[in-house]
Amino acid sequence: MWRSIASNALTLFIVILIALAALVAWGRNAFFAAGPLGAPICLEIERGASLSAVSRNLEERGAITDARIFRIGAEYSDQAGDLKFGSYMIPAGASMSQVLEAITSTGRSTCGRDLNFRIGIAQSDVVLSELDLGSNRYTEVARFDAGVDPLPPAYLAAVDDPALVLRITVAEGVTSWQIVDGLKKADFLQGALESVPPEGSLAPGSYEVQRGTERGAIIAQMTEKQAAILAEAWAARAEGLPYDTPEKALIMASIIEKETGIAEERGRVASVFINRMRQGMRLQTDPTVIYGITKGEGVLGRGLRQSELRRETPYNTYVIAGLPPTPIANPGAEAIKAAVNPDSTDYLFFVADGTGGHAFAKTLEEHNKNVARWRAIEAERGVEGETGVQGE
Repeated sequence: MWRSIASNALTLFIVILIALAALVAWGRNAFFAAGPLGAPICLEIERGASLSAVSRNLEERGAITDARIFRIGAEYSDQAGDLKFGSYMIPAGASMSQVLEAITSTGRSTCGRDLNFRIGIAQSDVVLSELDLGSNRYTEVARFDAGVDPLPPAYLAAVDDPALVLRITVAEGVTSWQIVDGLKKADFLQGALESVPPEGSLAPGSYEVQRGTERGAIIAQMTEKQAAILAEAWAARAEGLPYDTPEKALIMASIIEKETGIAEERGRVASVFINRMRQGMRLQTDPTVIYGITKGEGVLGRGLRQSELRRETPYNTYVIAGLPPTPIANPGAEAIKAAVNPDSTDYLFFVADGTGGHAFAKTLEEHNKNVARWRAIEAERGVEGETGVQGE
């Protein structure tokens, strides 16, 4: 009899194991299988939301088939505690696994409305966009000049939305004064900025923030990022550079940044300045002279005068030898890389070519021909010519 009981118990145990294995296999297939959504939705996750509440919301909206399987999958993959506050697009047919990844991975909102406060060289503007789920593209809803234009109704209606994605975007080549001035105009931030950070010490780029973020915290984040970029670039620098510290490389990078906005030209522009330094030639670059006049507080808004090009200042590279004493803007990572790993060329001169780029030359004779072509283009356009071009 005991043998029969043991045999039956073993059989039952095996049946249970098989059933459990089948249940696990079914749950796993359900977790990774295509989901029931027929059209994309925007899922908003509030700060402090629980996995249980989010999973029920997903089930109620038809994004997943079973909230319990979703939670078990999150626990099993060790992602249950990784929920990120924000607004996320859940595409049609997304599996539970894909949904979980969307709401736990980067924390970068991919849905809803996006408010981008852009700090540029000429102005700071605000762009409010909203994701069109049909096309999966952001559509501009409102745009205005911060601190100048009246606040549009669409902005006033959106700015207090807790799900609104707020970001600060800083253009490459803006000065530290311009960044501070722009942050002061962002009314969704808080905290005073009592001083302007050292020129060149702030990393351009896009920074996602929250309503009430301290302006000083953004400055600290930008400073830390720029220091890391500079340290990494300096560690991988080419041999034989005409400057021996990362601080001087940052000065060069800021000049490169102000001289060209074309990515593929940065290395060539860097080679021109480095070649000139190696030969004991003056840099003769307009942006440094302009910085000496404006101190980085806004734009000059006119051409340079001959008297300004002849006046000796620490930033007039037509008069002084070598680099100016500080950077003249905040360069981006690519300009910094160009400053420490320039192209290998024999170029000593460059001038605008009328296309937005520059014509490069090895000799003064060749350069003068390029200058003549540029002057002719300016004359056709009725534009007052630049006073400072390398080699003139």
